[in-house]
Amino acid sequence: MNEKRERVVVLGASPNPERYSYKAVNMLLEYGHEVVPVHPIAEKIDNVPVVAKLNMVSGQVDTLTLYLSPDTLTPMEDDIVKLKPGRIIFNPGTENPVLMENLRQKGFNVVQACTLVLLRTGQF
Repeated sequence: MNEKRERVVVLGASPNPERYSYKAVNMLLEYGHEVVPVHPIAEKIDNVPVVAKLNMVSGQVDTLTLYLSPDTLTPMEDDIVKLKPGRIIFNPGTENPVLMENLRQKGFNVVQACTLVLLRTGQF
């Protein structure tokens, strides 16, 4: 397990236990990370306060992990850039080649991977 406690924003976090983004929130907590779930309606996900929009997140962000469709992510590019995350994870199903390249061009560490697998294999 990674000893470094990271502040992780989960964009597209879901209060539905069947969703991978819900599982990611729980596993990140289990591994000792500080989690900031982003969901437009939910107030809490497993007692973790939820932020309604990405542009409402303040403070340092070590990792931004994405769980929204590629089309939904495209108009969020400016908010992602303003967040200045140390790393951006595009989980399976979120891949957006144009956005990924734009973010790389702006100097961001863009990773195409599964947050759950990264955590389980000690690569997070």
